[in-house]
Amino acid sequence: MRRSPREFIESAPMVDISRETAEQTELRLRRVITQAQLVVYPGLYRFDEFPLDRFPDAARSDALALVRDDHVWSQLVPCDETRYERFGLFRFHFPEDADNSGFVGWLATHLKRRFGTGVFVTCGQNSAAGGIFDYWGVPAELADMVFQEVGRLVQGDVNSAPVVNGEPGVEVR
Repeated sequence: MRRSPREFIESAPMVDISRETAEQTELRLRRVITQAQLVVYPGLYRFDEFPLDRFPDAARSDALALVRDDHVWSQLVPCDETRYERFGLFRFHFPEDADNSGFVGWLATHLKRRFGTGVFVTCGQNSAAGGIFDYWGVPAELADMVFQEVGRLVQGDVNSAPVVNGEPGVEVR
């Protein structure tokens, strides 16, 4: 039996809506990250741009992501050359029933407070693996430290986020 688009959307929401306090959000997302499948990619990556009219010939088979705006395609590709801005990458897949709403903002804020770095996030959809998945990029210079921190969060290490005045923060020594 074929479902209408409305029935499909109502039965399988892509984004959860949660009404909760900041503390409840923190606890929920700390639990959700322990349920996530984390993949850390070896090597470094960069963005490679090309004009719209060069697609598909310029698209690389080793690209992890390929997105466009009104003028260029941008692909995320492996890079050994130091002349480019390079990034360490990791990816999350979540179980289908996990309420990961707010996850990107939560983890980005955690990493900013902990390491002073921004991140980029590129999302995709894989219905067979829980739905939305995220590629996260961090500056090459901080990649190993960020990977370790994310690994601690996935393992449920409560010491991964020191608390200052009741809020997650940076531990100063």
